[in-house]
Amino acid sequence: MAVIDQLEAFILAAETGSFSAAARRLGKAQSAVSTAISNLELDSNVVLFDRSHRNPVLTESGEALLEYARTVRHSQREFRVHAHALGQSGEIKLCLAVEQSVSNPQLLDILHRFEQRFPHIQLELLDPGGSDVAELIRTNRADIGLMLEREAYPQGFGFRGIGYSELVAVCRHDHPMVAKQPVSHANLRGHRQLVLRSLDLHDQSHERLTFSPSVWFSESPYIILELLCSGLGWAFLHRNVVQAKLRTGELLILQRDYQKVASLQGVDVVWAENRPLGSAGSWLLEELSHLDLTLSSDN
Repeated sequence: MAVIDQLEAFILAAETGSFSAAARRLGKAQSAVSTAISNLELDSNVVLFDRSHRNPVLTESGEALLEYARTVRHSQREFRVHAHALGQSGEIKLCLAVEQSVSNPQLLDILHRFEQRFPHIQLELLDPGGSDVAELIRTNRADIGLMLEREAYPQGFGFRGIGYSELVAVCRHDHPMVAKQPVSHANLRGHRQLVLRSLDLHDQSHERLTFSPSVWFSESPYIILELLCSGLGWAFLHRNVVQAKLRTGELLILQRDYQKVASLQGVDVVWAENRPLGSAGSWLLEELSHLDLTLSSDN
């Protein structure tokens, strides 16, 4: 099996055009470079250089294998850098859970900077629906989360408000309620409602926004969006989820006669206080904490 020193000698001899020049670059005797290349040829059962000329010339096989040798050298260097980074921080991977209703383009900018600063950290992104981010943090499945605020978090949770999201009542443009605007509680109760609900059946936070006795549930706002576009009911969804459909006119916002101001719900970044984050996790948490996640009609 070829060792790194042999490959390094082969690459430098090919790039400099001589064994002596390669030896000077490596700070070794020419005989050591010549021996390393000869052993590489023996181990590989391939002649890499034609030695019949004053200076060695790559054979066709040598030409074909040179780029492979460079790839192996690059991988070996990456291994050393990665190992050093792990030795400094102890972090290998990080998991960020982002509730589907609060995704925002600003997050991509943070992730780009994260990749540049911590290129060797394996990052996993989860996109749960409902209120499931908190459960992912509680069970150590995720390290940091972005979620719609809750009235109370489990003990040991850290959280910080970073903005708000506008909640709108929406339906398809030809839904019967469109002609009855502004709609009343009675109007809303008279038609099927599509309700966003957590996978955790013990979580009853959806009940405060459930008006109709005829209900279909989903943990995904985007499944509800598809149902809305099919004319299967009306729903409360966050504006950033439905914004594109509002622009095209496929969906419309229902004006409510009982509420004249926008319904706003806070957005939090959350983490487990009893589980310390490494340098990469701490950096990501700090950056997320300074997000201005104002998801309103202007976004």
